Amino acid sequence: MINRFRERAKAVKKRPLPPVAGDERMQFLEQQQIDFQDFALIGDAEATVEDGILTLRVDLRPADQR
Repeated sequence: MINRFRERAKAVKKRPLPPVAGDERMQFLEQQQIDFQDFALIGDAEATVEDGILTLRVDLRPADQR
């Protein structure tokens, strides 16, 4: 599952820009950034399953504080 989200984050970065202009273009770019952040966040998570419960842990500390 984590690998799927990593791949989706990469795919969002490579997503071609549709032939839109103006406000629609800005909306598309904003959504693309949100999609990337969401997929990358899950892709960086550590996953565990305990008693049938999936837990995703995401370390939000800066890299030099991990």
